[in-house]
Amino acid sequence: MSRTGERASERGFTLIEVMVTLVLLALITAMIIPLMTGSQGKADVQSAAREIAAALRTTRNLAMMRGHSEAFLIDTESGNFRAGSATAPRRIPGGVQLALITATEERIDDRAGGIRFFPDGSSTGGGVRLVKGNSRDQVLVDWLTGRVSIGDGIHVATR
Repeated sequence: MSRTGERASERGFTLIEVMVTLVLLALITAMIIPLMTGSQGKADVQSAAREIAAALRTTRNLAMMRGHSEAFLIDTESGNFRAGSATAPRRIPGGVQLALITATEERIDDRAGGIRFFPDGSSTGGGVRLVKGNSRDQVLVDWLTGRVSIGDGIHVATR
């Protein structure tokens, strides 16, 4: 048998083929990881927005059932919030940054304040903005009706 016949029957990859494959895998991984972390940020923001909206609705219901005003309180620095005077404080998952939009008289200090609901269902109005990375959302409270909605500022939906 000749030497060329032996070489033809050998199977395997050259060093260059292995290197090209590894470089391609590294590039694909580098592109996918930011996409995956971005979707996690979006999920965190949406989850936190739903949690805050639920707490605001609970506060409104408490005010209407009890016949006196109730306040939703939030500390934007720590992420702690409380729905009315009778509920336990809760906390937003880490990494979600909060900003409170509320009436001046409802501010406690630069980082904390609240949105007050009245027995007729109306409120002082305002909202909470949520940001994590490139993901943003906001929870809005209509001052006249006390209606709570979640949206990005352009597309607002009642959920």
